[in-house]
Amino acid sequence: MRDWRKEKAAFTIFAAPGAFWLLFFFTLPLIVVWIYSFGQRGPQGQTYSLIDSLRDPGNIVFNLVNYARAIEPVYLGVFWKSIWIAAITTALTLAVGFPLAMGIAFAPQRWKNPLLLLVVLPFFTNLLVRTYAWVAMLQTKGYVNLGLETVRGWASGLSDLVGLGPFSEFQPLELLYNVPAVIVGLIYVGLPFLVLPLYATLEKLDRSYLEASLDLGAGQLRTFFSVLIPLALPAVVSGTLLTFILALGTYLTPDRLGGTDSEMIGNLIARQFLTARDWPFGAALSFLLLYATFFFLWLRATMAARSQGGVDL
Repeated sequence: MRDWRKEKAAFTIFAAPGAFWLLFFFTLPLIVVWIYSFGQRGPQGQTYSLIDSLRDPGNIVFNLVNYARAIEPVYLGVFWKSIWIAAITTALTLAVGFPLAMGIAFAPQRWKNPLLLLVVLPFFTNLLVRTYAWVAMLQTKGYVNLGLETVRGWASGLSDLVGLGPFSEFQPLELLYNVPAVIVGLIYVGLPFLVLPLYATLEKLDRSYLEASLDLGAGQLRTFFSVLIPLALPAVVSGTLLTFILALGTYLTPDRLGGTDSEMIGNLIARQFLTARDWPFGAALSFLLLYATFFFLWLRATMAARSQGGVDL
């Protein structure tokens, strides 16, 4: 078989479209936004940056004012709230996703594909539609409250029938426009991103390790924590990191399901670009989020390298 590394012409032909797309539709726009983060907002919402300085060399705009503003306590509070909401979301998603992935991986062969289809089925629908479906579920007169009201009505009728008297009038639960609603929506969005890598690892797991642990006297619980979880740890770390990053930078879910107390960094960034027309500050917030994402990715790569003994930092 011929080595593709020696076929430079063929490699260039096949790699050029993807490289062109990444350069002009990803890298260059990202560079423009990065330059904006060192600019300033004009009195009428204009953006002055180094790009404008090319037309007017005498007026160079390059400063760190936006980054200094981004680390003020009021904005750091939004960052911190975003981090703990993303952390809670990731923990709950792992608590739900690990048993689900394990159940699919250990299910009979004829059930695996249908169960996997149920996991990835939400991807066939736009996220906005799915988010509004949660609004329909959680609102005051939504399906959850209607279901609870129906069950309460049956229980009230049964109580009246046995002579205990009917229940008081049903009061709908406030399930929407708060932090718990945002967390529920984020778990729903992030669950497939956690389940799929876990399933891929658990499916390829050598079951003889589990059988040996049980044969040597370890119980089901000890085998789970001492054998299964360590073997699946790389997938757990990758899945939780991906879920955390997606939840940290989300915009749509807290915007549609959250209230005034559940604003996250994505909403703050969107408001700077759309409402406040302060693109330089929005760009600075965006890149602070991007720097945080790079940090978590670097941390994951460092942990992986140490576990493999490849890098000693």
